[in-house]
Amino acid sequence: MLLAKRARLNRIFSDPSGRVVTVAVDHPIPFSVDITPDLHRIGDVLSRVAAGSPNALTMMKGIADHCYEPYAGRIPLIMQTTCFTPGLPSLDHQIGFVDDALRLGADAVAMTITVGTEHQGAAVAMLGRLVRDAAPVGLPVIAHIYPKGERVPDGERYTTKWSLYAARLGAEVGVDLVKTDYTGSADSFRPVIDACPVPVVAAGGPRLDTLREVLEMAQGVVAAGGAGLTFGRNVWGSADPAAVVHALKAVVHDDASVDDVLAIAADA
Repeated sequence: MLLAKRARLNRIFSDPSGRVVTVAVDHPIPFSVDITPDLHRIGDVLSRVAAGSPNALTMMKGIADHCYEPYAGRIPLIMQTTCFTPGLPSLDHQIGFVDDALRLGADAVAMTITVGTEHQGAAVAMLGRLVRDAAPVGLPVIAHIYPKGERVPDGERYTTKWSLYAARLGAEVGVDLVKTDYTGSADSFRPVIDACPVPVVAAGGPRLDTLREVLEMAQGVVAAGGAGLTFGRNVWGSADPAAVVHALKAVVHDDASVDDVLAIAADA
């Protein structure tokens, strides 16, 4: 591994636990601001999230250009390179490139692709090109791979076989880290981890109703052997994003129990 890549990965995986809690704010283009009103005032959102000191933040290049400077050198930056458009969730388009990430000082690039769709071949080829372009400059590639295409049967998106396929696909293409859907329990997520020779983190998925549910999901990922998690709306959509980040880090980094974390939060 190039020294530059190892240095960047070490900044993201800086906690002694070897696991990460990262927060993504890359949602407005694919979902539209009507669906993500919590991200309207993005500068305020970043300030509230950054107060919890996540291990990294994932965002589009334009937001990094305009809003990331206060956190440069303090919180690692993961630059998202793709998006889909509202109404076409299975067709991903590349809008960011390796030279953008280098200009911004990013520690990694992320690419979202969809499996189980007629566009899968083009998406995998797009990911392969990003891996090729990033390798010579030592830039880690994180694949966000979701089985949400039209060929995934109803009710099967969050099953072990589809998340396992998504994670393994990323490893086969040559990425350094895979983010995919959590399957609902440690037992069902463990085969996903076991089948993937690169670290796997869980996506936050749909908005959960309570902090307990958020923390129980994090605990399940850790119990399965996952490398951590990347959450979005379950952090910035909360009343106190920094507190949620701190709670997640207690579970993911310190192996704290959900009950203990909730008790501390209640006393705060």
